[in-house]
Amino acid sequence: GGADDMLEEALAQAKEMMEAGDLQGALDLYSQIMQAEPENAQAYAGIIRCLIAAGDLENAKQMLAQAPEAIAKDKELANVRAALDVAEQAANAGPIPELMEKVAHDPNDHQARFDLAMALFAAGKREAAVDELLEIFKRDRTWNEDGARKQLVKFFEAFGQTDPLTVKTRRRLSTMM
Repeated sequence: GGADDMLEEALAQAKEMMEAGDLQGALDLYSQIMQAEPENAQAYAGIIRCLIAAGDLENAKQMLAQAPEAIAKDKELANVRAALDVAEQAANAGPIPELMEKVAHDPNDHQARFDLAMALFAAGKREAAVDELLEIFKRDRTWNEDGARKQLVKFFEAFGQTDPLTVKTRRRLSTMM
């Protein structure tokens, strides 16, 4: 009905705002949606994603832990939990320029490349992050107990399975397998 359409539209708009970096605008809109529909998993996950994007991992974690029971099991929240995991890993990755230098110096320093991928991800450079992980996989697929592929799978969860980057990367990965 009409209300559903409006809701869909609001959710789409909030997502666009978030992707454009207007975190405050997105947060406000998601909060309004939550007021109208307290058990909207998409809006709840959206608020957490805004917090993650803002680097406020503490509050993101808290909110995830306090999710209402009706939406705690929703796949939106599973995705957002993966995004939070990845953000926490990324927060400890180190500075991009130093890691880039390390990898340039020794292309087979897989740990440095892995850390670089996480740092790129933290900086919002998703595609570059994915490329570095694929490069590790190409050079040594067994490294760190299949660490590069496992991390890619985590990225896919964090992006969502229908995300164009997920779809594209899955294809590239399967041609390498």
